[in-house]
Amino acid sequence: MRTLIRLCAALLLLGLAPACTATPDDRPEIVVTTNILGDLTRAIVGDTAAVTVLMPPDADPHQFAISAQTAARIERADLFVHNGLGLEEGIRRHVDAAGDAGVTTLAVGEQVDPIRYRGTDDDRPDPHFWTDPARVRRAVELIGERVAAIGGIDANAVRAGTTRYSAELERLDGWMTERFGTIPADRRKLVTNHHVFGYLAQRFGFEVIGTVLPSGTTLASPSASDLAGLADTVRATGVPAVFADSSQPDRLARVLADQAGVHVRIVALYSESLTEPGGPAATYLDMMRANTEAIVRGLTA
Repeated sequence: MRTLIRLCAALLLLGLAPACTATPDDRPEIVVTTNILGDLTRAIVGDTAAVTVLMPPDADPHQFAISAQTAARIERADLFVHNGLGLEEGIRRHVDAAGDAGVTTLAVGEQVDPIRYRGTDDDRPDPHFWTDPARVRRAVELIGERVAAIGGIDANAVRAGTTRYSAELERLDGWMTERFGTIPADRRKLVTNHHVFGYLAQRFGFEVIGTVLPSGTTLASPSASDLAGLADTVRATGVPAVFADSSQPDRLARVLADQAGVHVRIVALYSESLTEPGGPAATYLDMMRANTEAIVRGLTA
């Protein structure tokens, strides 16, 4: 062992062995694109597998990128979990390359009864399924089934983790239903930075009356006419708040508020990314609880 450690140290100094390690982890490896899916996967598998999450905290799933060295890990993975439905735009070529290389992949969003964007010219499937905890329960079942099938893994432990976490999601769903039930029906209207809450709206009886960015991606840009039209809608409906993603600058939302000519508060939501550990949205469960409370405050104050 000491000889191996000395050899690794020497090679590292020479820049010849960037991956050399004296204590390799022989557990199966699962690579996951987004930190939300990564949190779900870790909750299921516990310590039965090594889970590598590509997207850092407080990032944008549409835009984050990875290094060539990190991309190489995907092709060595026992399972590659990604959202699909066009979400991971910044690493799309790596997602495609994994499939071409024969890596076992799971495109979660494609198997949870996706809906299409509503109220836009974009007829693509909406990838933001995680705003509906019922669909997340289905996602957890899918991930658990695929992980349990990996050779050499403790399938019973994975199934137990899946059952345990599914129960937590069921409790979350019930609690969200109760909290949203305190919002009067005529106030269940959402204006957001971009189209990210279609699933939540469908699940809990909200209406998305408009978005600052007229698309399901943060890479789009609104025109002056887009902003003017949405400002008219805000004035007509009297919505009290505009919800902006915490990982995105809220400049456009503030421009909308100014154009609307009425007092509209800007409320931050953790809609597309988890925060650093210890933050207010460090896990999926934390994120959904924080967003629920923020929406209730924003629409009832």
